[in-house]
Amino acid sequence: MNYSKAFHLCDLSDFKVLVTGGAGFIGSNLVEYLLQHGVKKLRVIDNLSTGFERNLKEFISDPRFEFFQGDIRNAGDCRKACEGMTHISHQAALGSVPRSLKEPAATNDVNVGGFVNILTAARDEGIKRIVYASSSSVYGDEPTLPKIEERVGKPLSPYAVSKKANELYGEIFASSYGMTIAGLRYFNIFGPRQDPQGAYAAVIPLFMYKMLSGERPVIDGDGAQSRDFTYVENAVQANVKALTAALPEARHEVFNIAVGQRFTVNDLYSKLAELLDIDTPARYGPARQGDVRNSLADISKAEKLLSYAPDVDFHEGLKRTLHYFRDYYFK
Repeated sequence: MNYSKAFHLCDLSDFKVLVTGGAGFIGSNLVEYLLQHGVKKLRVIDNLSTGFERNLKEFISDPRFEFFQGDIRNAGDCRKACEGMTHISHQAALGSVPRSLKEPAATNDVNVGGFVNILTAARDEGIKRIVYASSSSVYGDEPTLPKIEERVGKPLSPYAVSKKANELYGEIFASSYGMTIAGLRYFNIFGPRQDPQGAYAAVIPLFMYKMLSGERPVIDGDGAQSRDFTYVENAVQANVKALTAALPEARHEVFNIAVGQRFTVNDLYSKLAELLDIDTPARYGPARQGDVRNSLADISKAEKLLSYAPDVDFHEGLKRTLHYFRDYYFK
């Protein structure tokens, strides 16, 4: 992708940024933006358990770029990764609600233990600005729409618990050690470099890949569950603005990162079928355990404090992603 539009709110030429999970979907898109816009140094730490070296191959020749194959569950790796850095974008995690229900201990080890390791290494290195990936899953069983940051319910999965724990640790580290920490509650991010083939692939890449392959995807439940689907460029914008905005010092803030519109999974299937000129009806299966039924974000806090302004809506994002998938997987 070519991130020609600038999102940063200050000069990046003195920024030395660590991106954890930088070989993953969102992380590699953020790496691309930061290198395109003049960051002084960029280091990625990734254990390649869910990320891919192919996502970083175009950056290897850049002298500002460094890849460290390490694991955030290892405190020593986190210390090495943080050495000499000024900012951290923490994207590393074990995603997926179904995976967390199958592997709760692993989810906790990576998402909670790994995050605490990064926070501790950042504290020891004197890094004051950390932006991390939280999730809309923290809203749990809170039924009110749209979702506002101050009103959360009971988590419905180990994954949601792990992201809520991240927010609690962010609060404590900010207040205890004078760090400025921002958590971004992602709402169903999708786009180029998202893996469609893993066991826990997200719905948009999974549907897109299957339909391009001539298969019929299975919709979980009745398909009336709704999501605030958010194109990855909007998530990149939010991360860059959270890294560069004049946020209050020694504070922890969380922000909804979405578009502020919702579509059902049935809407998603219908739109993809239209774009692909397919008239085959969808198949339906059982509902997934632990899923939130409806999701829609109030993004006014991010708009106010980060100058966040999502540029790419659901329909345009689907078109761009479909173009990428065709070129990458089916040429």
